[in-house]
Amino acid sequence: MHIDAHSKTIRVGAKEIVEGDIVTIDGSTGEVMLGKIPTIKPELSGDFGILMGWADARRRMGVWANAETPVDAKTAVEFGAEGIGLCRTEHMFFDPSRIQNVREMIFAQSEDKRRTALAKLLPEQRSDFEQLFDIMNGLPVTIRLLDPPLHEFLPHEAEDITDFAKAAGLEEGAVHRRLEELKEQNPMLGHRGCRLGITYPEIYEMQAQAIFEAAIILAGKGKDVIPEIMIPLVGTQLELKLMRDVVDAAAKKVFAEKGKSVEYNVGTMIELPRAALTADKIAGEADFFSFGTNDLTQTTLGMSRDDAGSFLHGYTDKGIYERDPFASLDIEGVGQLIEIAKEKGRATNPNLKLGICGEHGGDPASIQFCEQVGLDYVSCSPFRVPIARLAAAQAAIREGRAKTVSLKGQKAATA
Repeated sequence: MHIDAHSKTIRVGAKEIVEGDIVTIDGSTGEVMLGKIPTIKPELSGDFGILMGWADARRRMGVWANAETPVDAKTAVEFGAEGIGLCRTEHMFFDPSRIQNVREMIFAQSEDKRRTALAKLLPEQRSDFEQLFDIMNGLPVTIRLLDPPLHEFLPHEAEDITDFAKAAGLEEGAVHRRLEELKEQNPMLGHRGCRLGITYPEIYEMQAQAIFEAAIILAGKGKDVIPEIMIPLVGTQLELKLMRDVVDAAAKKVFAEKGKSVEYNVGTMIELPRAALTADKIAGEADFFSFGTNDLTQTTLGMSRDDAGSFLHGYTDKGIYERDPFASLDIEGVGQLIEIAKEKGRATNPNLKLGICGEHGGDPASIQFCEQVGLDYVSCSPFRVPIARLAAAQAAIREGRAKTVSLKGQKAATA
């Protein structure tokens, strides 16, 4: 295969593929097919549906899904998800209809100007959450407030910078200067997560307002709504307290304006070793912990998920890691931090709800560990929900925690 980035072509033997051509990839085998191949929507019916029923009857842990679009949320429900464990709100910000307002908010030089830009985003965020609450209809929806570093939303190509400056009424030179100011050497360990909320609390305030307004609208239509607001990248108790204060203040304001209220929970992602080690303190401000195992693996191993692919195969070949730690949980290291956080967190708050929302939530070996530790749920991508349901049942049976149920009247198992 020869890839020519300049001419945007790929040559495989005598075949040439150009930008815009459709290819189909079989995610299981890695096979690449030229053209759009007809696909069949999987259905959980027949014998497979019966098997899933057996699994659900025996498993102890809940199985939730990571979803932020109506399509993903509907898919998750169809596959048997019992809630949304991770709604990544930044994906909503990238929508072409709102990215200009997001960028203007980032470039604003005062809080008042940021609030003006955020006010334009509020109705769209509210609509996002209305749709999710409507689809999930009484199931919990865990919404992570803005997480990525702000530079990810900015234009970087010359043409995009020119277009943005013109639309925003800014000098192009000023845009370049601001881009340079926001540049970070290691952005995934930089100004992101709750650090954004500490610096610009009005961002989290707008998102919380949108969540509560959406929840009240749906509750007014007779829908059950369970919003769970998650603060990302917390490393200290005070960070979570300050951000919880912002959320609680937004709730109080919305409830007073609307004359109605809804129940809600506030929790955090545990994705830093410090958070795991000080979980007893952090739990004093949290209703739930969700282990963000993607970042927790990165920060524990000191290894970038984006860059490790070039050498990790050598590590697994030599047995340094039994499996790719970004695909299957590093139980000895990362797992130990999860167990410490669970013990310390529940020592402070016995009712603390615990789950994981990294992609490990769809890996059977990782699910087995979650059962052993005693987590309440796993959350994974919608298409991995059936695998997670089965793996959770198998894990519960192995650990002697399977629910005792009668399968009388159901088709008998043959194996």
